[in-house]
Amino acid sequence: MTGRERILAHLAGKPVDHLPLMPITMMFAADLAGVRYGDYARDHRVLVEAQIRVAETFGFDHVSVISDPARETADLGGVIEWFEDQPPAIVESQALLADKRTLARLRPPDPCGGGRMTDRVRGVALLKERIGSEKLVEGWIEGPCAMAADLRGINTLMLDFTDDPGFVRDLFEFCVAMELEFARAQFQAGADIMGVGDAAASLVGPRIYYEFVWPYEKKLVDGLHAMGGLVRLHICGRTRKLFDGMGRLGADIVDLDFVAPVDEARRVMGPDQVLLGNIEPVGVLRNGTPEIVWQAVAQCHREAGPRFIVGPGCETVRDTPHENMRAMARYAHEHRPEDYSTA
Repeated sequence: MTGRERILAHLAGKPVDHLPLMPITMMFAADLAGVRYGDYARDHRVLVEAQIRVAETFGFDHVSVISDPARETADLGGVIEWFEDQPPAIVESQALLADKRTLARLRPPDPCGGGRMTDRVRGVALLKERIGSEKLVEGWIEGPCAMAADLRGINTLMLDFTDDPGFVRDLFEFCVAMELEFARAQFQAGADIMGVGDAAASLVGPRIYYEFVWPYEKKLVDGLHAMGGLVRLHICGRTRKLFDGMGRLGADIVDLDFVAPVDEARRVMGPDQVLLGNIEPVGVLRNGTPEIVWQAVAQCHREAGPRFIVGPGCETVRDTPHENMRAMARYAHEHRPEDYSTA
């Protein structure tokens, strides 16, 4: 089976030859390819070469255009700070929506209009052309809470939930509409699955999550499915109090960070939800030994059961030892989903 065939079959509940392997690699991929991360984030051609190299080197089943959360904000006119060998950063002290009234005149950018969003769309198209018959091609967008935080500033948004809930809902509506069009352009360019990064959602409690965030995540996931695409939900951080809602979104894959217990997620989300993770990126994958990494993946597999995809809880740290990455990959390559009971 090709990597693309393996993931698609696994998500459909069909037999596969071994566990799929879908780690997030950004700075790790750039370093492996010998390129500066500023160039990786600026130029889709650099990103594509690095993604193909890392996927082929370690036997990943997918490639991804994830790079940084600043693409949409940049195209909307937000202030972005660039670094030579680090991800670009949104300047929160100059948040685009520091004045809430700006939202009324804000218009979603054209994903194919030539900006940073367009560079991501072009990255999808080039990945599809170069390796899309062998590896699953993953697009990427921001979730509603993360995108709102990018535009408003994370601390200010947290106050808005109490101070101006109507504004928050208007902002989330704007974000979801914009991200659906961004996703549509990536699906049309050849993406098989859309990653949705909503890290800021892990910072709110269950009441705010279910009242404000969940309805818009659900609207986003349903909209992506209506386009015929698959969805990977990625919420970094402590999400255990949100497990029930995350499981009811209908995402094809739910990522679990290393602080989100796999066994508990399985109990709450049920037997059919595909889970990915939750190997600790630093303490285990970067700082451990190949044997420690192997045992950590085996533990995740035992707790997740057969509906499982191998990967760390979040981004692979850039200086992760290659032998540790190979240990994680080797576990995936040598185990089928149903082997969890003997892992």
